[in-house]
Amino acid sequence: EQQEHCVFEQLLDSYPSLLEHLKGGSEEQILHIGELVGKGAAGARGDDTKTLKSVILDWISLKGEAIQPPLHRNSKIDHGFNHELTGSPLCPAGLDCNDPQYVALFQHFGKTLVCGDQWPIFLYAHHVYDPEDLWSSLLRSCLLTCAYKHVFMSPSSVDKELKATQSGNACLHRMNPVTIAYIATQVQFALSSPSVFSQTDMTTDSKTFYHSLLDSLEDPEESQEVDKLLTWWNGQIFPASSATRRSISANSTLSKIRQRCIAIKQAAVLDNIHS
Repeated sequence: EQQEHCVFEQLLDSYPSLLEHLKGGSEEQILHIGELVGKGAAGARGDDTKTLKSVILDWISLKGEAIQPPLHRNSKIDHGFNHELTGSPLCPAGLDCNDPQYVALFQHFGKTLVCGDQWPIFLYAHHVYDPEDLWSSLLRSCLLTCAYKHVFMSPSSVDKELKATQSGNACLHRMNPVTIAYIATQVQFALSSPSVFSQTDMTTDSKTFYHSLLDSLEDPEESQEVDKLLTWWNGQIFPASSATRRSISANSTLSKIRQRCIAIKQAAVLDNIHS
């Protein structure tokens, strides 16, 4: 409910007059507005799904080399664990995707073995997962930034250095956890074999995947790591924009204030445990 409320507040920020229509409209008018918003969201998601289906093959294959065996661009029936090129990025982090036993299992039983909270290796920069530092490369992959630029900026921006106007236009959307989780879910679906996006699809388990990412990104206990992640994203997407924030200096006053707040919260938790 809290996540839905945050999304609703962001919607009101984008369309200031919407709240006035909701407060003053009849029940029929409010239902009509809800239907329009739902149709708009579904249409936008459908457009993003369609445009990523083909282009993602270019991002995961070697330039100038043919994909072997070939992959269909207009059909996803041979995608996912049915092909090494699309299956390898979907392999759950921490598993050896080159192990023949895992390859066989995913190809035959992937629908039930891979749950949405088993995050795939494509989420990590250079497909490197560090069990000792779980945030070090999480959600920093080139595949995610390419998908973001393709969807929210322009297809041509993926291979070109961003101009100030492009960066500024994209900045209007603001980089936030919801956007990152959304792009990750779109990439997961683009790599997978299902042809129709569905929240109840067990092959991708998209609903669990999306919410598990968003829950982690909105967890107050992970706020420092998330701040670092958003700073990284802003640097990648908005290099010439004021949206790019520097990391807080270790010995700055702001850093000391935040450390003091954390210490107070930890002390309060300990008091509650011992009381």
